[in-house]
Amino acid sequence: MKKVALFAAILALFPLVAIAEEPAPARKACEELKSEIAAKLDAKGVQNYTLTPVKTAEVKPEDKVVGSCDAGTMKIVYVRK
Repeated sequence: MKKVALFAAILALFPLVAIAEEPAPARKACEELKSEIAAKLDAKGVQNYTLTPVKTAEVKPEDKVVGSCDAGTMKIVYVRK
């Protein structure tokens, strides 16, 4: 009976262990992410735009955010000229 209870306890904790072992999402530097986004836009033929890193707290509601960098402390804002 003790073996069954122990086995049930292990099975109950298994999903928690699996979640804890998942790798953290990649955190990119703003310049690296900005370059990647610019390359994708250029490949699609988009012209006359700017990508600007902005502190998350300073993002305006009308801004078009196309990325997040520096562990979420900055956002990449897209502006078409």
